[in-house]
Amino acid sequence: MNAFQPRTDDMNFILFEVLKAPAQLQALPAHAEADAALMQQVIEEAGKFVAEVIAPLNREGDEIGAQWKVGAVTMPPGFRDAYQSFWQAGWPSLACAAEDGGQGLPAALEAMLYEMLSAANHGWTMAPGLLHGAYECIKHHASPELKARYLEKVATGEWLATMCLTEPHAGSDLGLVRTKAVPLADGRFSLSGTKIFISGGEHDLTDNIVHLVLARLPDSPPGPKGLSLFLVPKFYEDGSRSAVVCERIEEKMGLHGSPTCVMRFDEAPGSIVGEPGKGLNAMFVMMNAARLHVGLQGIGLLDAAWQKADAYSKERRQMRAPGGHAKAGEADLIEQHPAMRRILDAQRAWIDAGRVVAYRTALELDILKNHGDAARRELASRWCSLVTPVLKSAWTDQAFHGASACLQVFGGHGFVREWGIEQIVRDSRVAMIYEGTNEIQAIDLLLRKTLPDGGAALLQLLTDIGAELGDDAQAVRVKAQFARFTTFLRERLLPRGLGLGPHRRHRRGRRAALASRAGRFLALGLARVSHATGHARGQPGRGMTPVKDELCARAMLASHV
Repeated sequence: MNAFQPRTDDMNFILFEVLKAPAQLQALPAHAEADAALMQQVIEEAGKFVAEVIAPLNREGDEIGAQWKVGAVTMPPGFRDAYQSFWQAGWPSLACAAEDGGQGLPAALEAMLYEMLSAANHGWTMAPGLLHGAYECIKHHASPELKARYLEKVATGEWLATMCLTEPHAGSDLGLVRTKAVPLADGRFSLSGTKIFISGGEHDLTDNIVHLVLARLPDSPPGPKGLSLFLVPKFYEDGSRSAVVCERIEEKMGLHGSPTCVMRFDEAPGSIVGEPGKGLNAMFVMMNAARLHVGLQGIGLLDAAWQKADAYSKERRQMRAPGGHAKAGEADLIEQHPAMRRILDAQRAWIDAGRVVAYRTALELDILKNHGDAARRELASRWCSLVTPVLKSAWTDQAFHGASACLQVFGGHGFVREWGIEQIVRDSRVAMIYEGTNEIQAIDLLLRKTLPDGGAALLQLLTDIGAELGDDAQAVRVKAQFARFTTFLRERLLPRGLGLGPHRRHRRGRRAALASRAGRFLALGLARVSHATGHARGQPGRGMTPVKDELCARAMLASHV
């Protein structure tokens, strides 16, 4: 099966026609020159690079994979050359500040780039996927000396970065981290401990790797408040190598092109980033950026699966379809069978809806960073806070289950490697786990971002989204569904959630169940409204009709109630 081909016309429609991005961005002084022509040129060139350089490496990346030998990792054939071309062409630095070696372009362009990259070659894209988060972390929390040494290298992508959090006994509960950081006479710290599940902890893509590591100072209190953040490079300025060892890489279900490393720090000297005991504050800058990127991975992978299934459905003939047009004695294309149309149209609806949510989140990030009105920045902050966990969890969940549904279109052919759809199913599964499992995202949404203010911010967000819809028949139907959803939150879920005291252990299971349900319903609401927004503006999805659009809505509803 042919490699992934970005369909930038569909992406441009969402950005320019649905979201009217240029008008919003040009109102910000930092992006006054970001007109539609410039943005479209960047998107088109990104699509060409992805299609010609990155996508063709996907199959070998999966079949050959990253190779470990005596602490060194060799990446699959072509990966290093592709990455060198990638950073030298300036792609990692799209949204970084010009004074840091970046191009100062809108975050939405970077989001669209990484969606395409993830669809084309998820394993390769894991390497640069953490770059922007690392850049923001260093920019906002590192000392002037560390910035001078590392910021531009990370901004441009000349050096790659890692996020070293997880330990064998400490997964989502980072308060259990044991890695130690002991002060040295020269002002640095000696780090000792083992980190696991470190994406890109060792590789040959770049000449240096910047490790950002959570560790505990000798006098720190237990729990998350005792954690500090440190920077340990693979190579120091004098060319000597740090005492950071890749013990092995994991044998995984998928994502074979990305080395998932076990990293051992043997009294490795490093520098503190930010204040002692404030490591999670600094790291959350990186984690939040990563969660947006993981949501984009979900959208991209689902698009890749849909493309394969849609193309196959236009070639494969089986049986007579109800109302089909095949001649006597011939079979109809399987795309004409209602069961196949339901699968294909439902995934297409999720792709379009996901793009609306993701691209708008990227726009809100730029507004949060650059808008002159504090009230508008507060609205942007509210959107990003509430929507990011939904985007990450809902669209990674749909990427896996939707890719599995797309595999169903192939029948038995989907279960064999020849067509490439089974790789997407395997690769997409991990996105539901890393950067905070989807269950953790649900807990974050309900317990940290909804219940503390009694649900006021969430309900206001839903009211604002509903007000953005038009008044045509489709919009009226969606508003009615959205109103029922809001009523459910206000009258049933929120009162139950607010009645759960933080110290009543016997109700923790109920609290977690409510969190999961809240996340699912909000995801459905956002997907439904976002897709309807595109429909109301004239494009419900490639090859779709109002009738098919309504069937998609019912399919999404059935899968989430």
